[in-house]
Amino acid sequence: MSEIRLYMFACGSLKTVTCSIKMNQGNDPYEIPVPWFLITHPKGNVVIDGGNAAEVAIDPRGHWGAVCDVYEPVMRADEACVPQLQKLGIDPASVRYVLQSHLHLDHTGAVGRFPNATHLVQRAEYEYAFTPDWFAAGGYIRKDFDKPGLKWQFLEGPHDDHYDLYGDGVIKTIFTPGHAPGHQSFLITLPQSGPMLLTVDAAYTTDHWDEKALPGFLASTVDTVRSVRKLHVVAELTNAKIVTGHDPLTWPTFKHAPAYYD
Repeated sequence: MSEIRLYMFACGSLKTVTCSIKMNQGNDPYEIPVPWFLITHPKGNVVIDGGNAAEVAIDPRGHWGAVCDVYEPVMRADEACVPQLQKLGIDPASVRYVLQSHLHLDHTGAVGRFPNATHLVQRAEYEYAFTPDWFAAGGYIRKDFDKPGLKWQFLEGPHDDHYDLYGDGVIKTIFTPGHAPGHQSFLITLPQSGPMLLTVDAAYTTDHWDEKALPGFLASTVDTVRSVRKLHVVAELTNAKIVTGHDPLTWPTFKHAPAYYD
């Protein structure tokens, strides 16, 4: 498959409470999708994040531990990234890159699952994931990303901002720290559908995008706010369609695989 397409997937959902997603906004039950993405491209297929690790569908508490007390995963085995791609007819060997927005536990499902893939991440995020501060440690499951034989490519924050993966303007990374020290978002420019801005966790929901809430988890409030402002400028300059990271209201409005944007 060589046409440029964007496919949207989810590997189930996470059950939590509102304040875990929107800071200081109460303890009502709140369930969020766990999205991830595939871009098919003539130079090689690209997976973004991959959602939860496949092991979460089998034994969530055994894999995540006490994090399940705050975020309860709801996931079937066939919702892991590899079986979903295989169902679509995508050979895992055809994935050339795995792009990591960051290395939190609900975004590392593709790491080490694709034999020919280079894993691209911000160096600041990779280093922080191995030595996180105490309040962030639960969000990083080291066995998900600390695997032998992986090929990594590191970006250097603002010095590599708007990195163009294939040099053709289709897939660009945007450095958006705050939620995590090395978080990055993605601007995907498609031949027919045009630009689509995947904010990932720089903006969980439209409330974060509209600057009406802070995320329930963050490494830096100041960086979080400034990254959203930065993405607004990108969206205004490109007229991009906004895809927030975990919005239970807007996620159902997008095309989901096997449908796609081209």
